[in-house]
Amino acid sequence: MRLETERLILRPFEAGDAEDLFSYAQDPRVGPPAGWKPHESLEESREIIRTVFSEPGVFAVVHRQDGRVIGSAGFTGRHRKEAGGLDDEIGYSLDPAYWGRGLIPEAVEELLRYGFEDLGLHTIWCDHYDGNQKSKRVIRKCGFSFRFLRMQRLTAFGGEPRLTLCYAMTRADWARTRGK
Repeated sequence: MRLETERLILRPFEAGDAEDLFSYAQDPRVGPPAGWKPHESLEESREIIRTVFSEPGVFAVVHRQDGRVIGSAGFTGRHRKEAGGLDDEIGYSLDPAYWGRGLIPEAVEELLRYGFEDLGLHTIWCDHYDGNQKSKRVIRKCGFSFRFLRMQRLTAFGGEPRLTLCYAMTRADWARTRGK
């Protein structure tokens, strides 16, 4: 599966993407705000590609202009039947060298289209930890509505509790905002 936007290609991760992934995933500005520790080695990035990023619905975010993998975006795969429809959750990360250009909102908009039109999802969820202002801006820019707060313990950080802000968008909300 390959998705395309004006500036991005979203495609499955490949083994050869490990160097690009490691180059941004080792940066402490990327993982900790999202709940994961910076990658410590190229081998760790290879392992993440083999395991976490090999799941269906997870995409390498490739910048069309330079052909580099600059992030990840996709569905968590935690599909669940809820209130008459199928739900899933979106997650993402981006190389700090590409921050501030609206690239992740562009990727999320395409994931919303894909999720609602192609996968037939009923509701798409997205969340961020308290203090992660970059993710909060993406979520709000893409039109998600705040739903609730929850406390979550992060195993990557020794069970440290973090406040999580949870947002959702229904297929009907998405269609309304696009005039469909």
